[in-house]
Amino acid sequence: MAPARLTLEPGFRIGAVDRRLFGSFVEHMGRSVYTGVFEPGHPLADADGFRTDVLDLVREMGVTMVRYPGGNFVSNYRWEDGVGPAEDRPTRLDLAWRSIESNAFGLGEFMAWAQKAGVEPMMALNLGTRGTAEALDLLEYANHPGGTARSEQRRAHGAEDPYGVRLWCLGNELDGPWQMGHKTAHEYGRLAAETARAMKRFDPGLQLVACGSSNAYIDTFASWEATVLEHTYPFVDYISLHAYYDPSGTDEDSFLASATEMDRMIDDVVATADHVGARLRDRRRIKLSFDEWNVWYQSRFGGEHSLDWEAAPRLIEDVYDVKDAVVVGSLLITLLRHADRVGAACQAQLANVIGPILTEPGGRAWRQTTFHPFAQTARYARGTVLRVEPDSPVLETEKYGEVPALWATATHDEARGEIALFAVNRDRTAPLTLSVDLAAFPGARVVEHLLLADDDPRATNTAEQPDRVRPRAVDGTKTDDRRLTVELPPVSWSMIRLTTA
Repeated sequence: MAPARLTLEPGFRIGAVDRRLFGSFVEHMGRSVYTGVFEPGHPLADADGFRTDVLDLVREMGVTMVRYPGGNFVSNYRWEDGVGPAEDRPTRLDLAWRSIESNAFGLGEFMAWAQKAGVEPMMALNLGTRGTAEALDLLEYANHPGGTARSEQRRAHGAEDPYGVRLWCLGNELDGPWQMGHKTAHEYGRLAAETARAMKRFDPGLQLVACGSSNAYIDTFASWEATVLEHTYPFVDYISLHAYYDPSGTDEDSFLASATEMDRMIDDVVATADHVGARLRDRRRIKLSFDEWNVWYQSRFGGEHSLDWEAAPRLIEDVYDVKDAVVVGSLLITLLRHADRVGAACQAQLANVIGPILTEPGGRAWRQTTFHPFAQTARYARGTVLRVEPDSPVLETEKYGEVPALWATATHDEARGEIALFAVNRDRTAPLTLSVDLAAFPGARVVEHLLLADDDPRATNTAEQPDRVRPRAVDGTKTDDRRLTVELPPVSWSMIRLTTA
């Protein structure tokens, strides 16, 4: 076995674990909403039409925040269509995904669902085909107590108390020509700044996310962020990042090293934001909202023009295998390794559409392989992220050159006396022996070691075999003389929990 080493030291810290890192995303796209989270008439639907089996899985997964209602969908969306009596709501064409939108699920349903799921709402605004006035109308409807036209409208619709949404996205991917209302960086920056200024006049405590680039390969990457932040820096709290990693678009070694690309993208956006802050002599540090990320077999998708006008079609319902889950685990590690600057993140999406949860209409719901590293990281990554610098054998990849076989991070919950170590072996053929120096934590001992790996890295979960791939407890992992030694199989993700009490 090739050796790998790292040291855990409580004095070497990156930052606190922000619970918003464990966000997800529900868009009116495919079956994410309809027959995903919402299916009146399902045997397990509650009185509001919410699938309770999905709600149970969302709670188990540990999702803390959900972005809604898009995504590309939001840039052609009239929020007013989704409020009031369902029987009075109009049916519309959704141009983003060439779908029929019934509007049976709207703002009120989402807020009721979020409360039951125990998640914070992250609302996206339409700054594509609409603007500041419509954004302020929605803000008044959602957050003002009463006595005004929009707030009284909400109360008439059955929501006596305001929703109190604190986190708002100022549009979505408006750098992309596929977006309804696509804009130049100056056009978007000006609109976003004026909308943000007005929203902060309503409530200075709101937290606002400006649109960053839709990916790191678009021609305007970095220059878009610089221009947008020139306009918006005084008014926003976050700049967004979006990235998807395609297993079928590259060689396997490069795919397993996808976190390298996420890591670089974060560094690039941080550098761009800090440059703008320095030029404006603004001492605030803009945080990053990585509010769309996931593995997506994007090269299999024929594009929006391949779609016909259907209601809730089966759209990009990728089935994930062990390799995909290991990559998702490595991306979560990357987000934690940047906890000082990444303050929010959303895995896209929650159900069916490239989701960790799959459902059948009228049938069961089950966990995909990618469900598990998210759930375990959300559950055990608490306290402070430690600065971990692994010493590891390297792998040669076509896309990224040499990358370390080991990708890892750790968190220290001082109040609970717990350490959580998250480690991925990206090597497809060789195991790793990992040695962890625990001299700074005398008396630390292993409580639990969960491993996600399989002799068949292409193994998946199905409705018939929903637990074919899941984390399994590893016996025999222990500390000896202030050192943890653990074997990491090829293409594997591990969570090792230790107690210092």
